[in-house]
Amino acid sequence: MSTTQDIARRDAIHEYRVLSTPAGSDLEALVELAATICGVPTAVINIIDEEHQHQVASIGFEPGVCAREDSMCNAVLEHPEPVVVRDAREDARFRESPFVTGDIASVRFYASSPLRTPDGVAIGTLCIFDEAPGELGARERRALELLSHQVVEVLELRRLTRELDRSNEQLTHFAAQVSHDLRNPLSALVGFLELASSSEDIGSAAAAIARAEGAAARMGAMVDGLLDHSRAGGAARREDVHLDRILADTLDDLDALIVATGARVDAGPLPVVTGDPVLLRLLLQNLLSNALQHGGAAGRGARVEVGAHALTSGWRITVDDDGPGVPEHDRERVFDAMERGDAGHADGLGLGLSTCRRIVRAHGGRIGIDDAPSGGASVWVVLPASA
Repeated sequence: MSTTQDIARRDAIHEYRVLSTPAGSDLEALVELAATICGVPTAVINIIDEEHQHQVASIGFEPGVCAREDSMCNAVLEHPEPVVVRDAREDARFRESPFVTGDIASVRFYASSPLRTPDGVAIGTLCIFDEAPGELGARERRALELLSHQVVEVLELRRLTRELDRSNEQLTHFAAQVSHDLRNPLSALVGFLELASSSEDIGSAAAAIARAEGAAARMGAMVDGLLDHSRAGGAARREDVHLDRILADTLDDLDALIVATGARVDAGPLPVVTGDPVLLRLLLQNLLSNALQHGGAAGRGARVEVGAHALTSGWRITVDDDGPGVPEHDRERVFDAMERGDAGHADGLGLGLSTCRRIVRAHGGRIGIDDAPSGGASVWVVLPASA
């Protein structure tokens, strides 16, 4: 007979469609990262329904399905924190499991962190293991916990995208861009965890873990905010938004791109405006990402400047780059969904700017493109001032 928890778990798994769709590169990358950081050859995302354990993404072996009663993770499914076992043969919960006895596998070292939905429903685990006894340090344990949270965030993002896809065509384009934008904090999280795992200095590792936690929190807040936005029918919230703080978070999420390309971002003081903090973060993230990707000269990263100028009824925010710019006859077209500027310089420009215009219009503002003093593009946005 199904318990209340089993029914809630079944419903959550059904909503995520995690058993009926491919794992995808996001989940596969998180599994690989878990194994790498924790120094083990095998890792897996296990989803546990009423009767079975489903291995939906794995590294080190081919994923499969087993009976729930045979699952090691089922024994600790409701445990609120990561579980670490040096040798499963010495643990009463696991010593009789066919994954330990050799009937299915010969697991010795085992560690897992629960996958809990925002409603607190445990649907499975992110699990790592080895055929030799092992240990897990505090840094690696925290990394495993953070990565398990990100597995759920990826599933939430997919669910959000499907919700948006069920609405009108405009929201479908918006969902596509949101799926892309949420990769920036996820990429930042992965980068900071890799830095922490490779650092031999405790202080540097702790700082990297703190930045990873910040990226994870931003991704969670963005998902929650976008869910609220979709449930409100696409209406923008109205509250005071400190653009300086949003810019700092955005630059942290784009840190890998900035470092990899040798780019530089200079910004003057930014104002407090009235708007939706989640949407305005997406706005700045798109504008900065475009400028970083399309600015710069041969052999040199982009030089991007962010500024603000007071107007009678609000603020004009500008993001200038030093790239080839956008020809005047293309400046309206690039705001149309899926349109792009010059094919040699502006791959991906259109969808991002289309989303930007949608966000700006939801705030009662305006957006356009001029020539930047550096010769590149200057994308400007007019937003209402804080009340």
